[in-house]
Amino acid sequence: MNQRRPEIPLQISDWKAFGGFLATILAVVAIAYALMSGVYSVAAHEQAVVLRFGKYLRSDPPGLHFKFPWIDQRYIIDQGEHSLRLPHNQPDAYVGSNEQEAKLILTGDLYAAVVEWNVFWRIDEPKDFLFNFGGDDEEIKRVIVAVSRSVMHRVVGDYSADEVLTGKREEITQASRRELSARLDELGCGVAITDLQMQRVIPPNSVRPAFDEVNASVQQRDQLINEARRERNQLIPTAEAQRDKLIREAEGYASRRLSEAQGEISALLAKYESYQQSPEATRQRLYIETMERVLQNSGSKIILDGGVNQPLPILNLDPRAVAPRPAAPATNNLRGNKQ
Repeated sequence: MNQRRPEIPLQISDWKAFGGFLATILAVVAIAYALMSGVYSVAAHEQAVVLRFGKYLRSDPPGLHFKFPWIDQRYIIDQGEHSLRLPHNQPDAYVGSNEQEAKLILTGDLYAAVVEWNVFWRIDEPKDFLFNFGGDDEEIKRVIVAVSRSVMHRVVGDYSADEVLTGKREEITQASRRELSARLDELGCGVAITDLQMQRVIPPNSVRPAFDEVNASVQQRDQLINEARRERNQLIPTAEAQRDKLIREAEGYASRRLSEAQGEISALLAKYESYQQSPEATRQRLYIETMERVLQNSGSKIILDGGVNQPLPILNLDPRAVAPRPAAPATNNLRGNKQ
């Protein structure tokens, strides 16, 4: 028969050793669990929001971080850039039965235009995004769509159809971006609008032919304006050169006349000084000079003595003034007369 081994009762020291071993295992498991659940990493395009007992504690940047298990809660918020094409990829509640009707926006002069645009956004304040919208990406998208449509309708309504369809698109884009950012900040979305781009801005199909004609006339107008500007740019240098030439001639004439006037003044002053020194001689000289200037252009002259009562015939010694002699009569005529 097999003999049973006698049972050895466990001693107190054995129970203590077992308890210590069990406590060690539990401690190792707790530490491992704490490390596994407390240590977390945040990617480069993310940010972690840590709550302690449901209250905001801190925001952790990218890297390795630690939180207390069962006490702290962390929420990873994606801060990458997102985009929305409006009014295409919007919630179903905003899409009408006709796709083009959903894109129509009323302009300031009561016309309609089909407007499409892109909105680029990212989470800038994870704390506001988490507490105000629960970190729900779909919810924040619906808010951005609603606010963006409202802003675009209001801004486009400040411009005429011609401005919206042609030359004011960049101005409308910048105004819409500023107002959209301000509206989202007022709502505390924690969202930053990184960019807003206008895509297609076209008239409805029903008025497309008329718009094409208007657009053609606008292009022709712009072409004529460009031609006029080009011609002006060609004429302006010539006109400026002519202006500079006339200015230089006027300045030269003014300088010449000023010099002549100063010379005349100097001559008059010199004559006045001479007159003060010898008035009679100066008066006689001025008279003679004046008569010389007058008589040198008066042609032939006859000078009579003032004491002669009756002028006598004077022989004209000027050969140019001698009258030509009459021609002699013909011989045949004389003979005829004698007979």
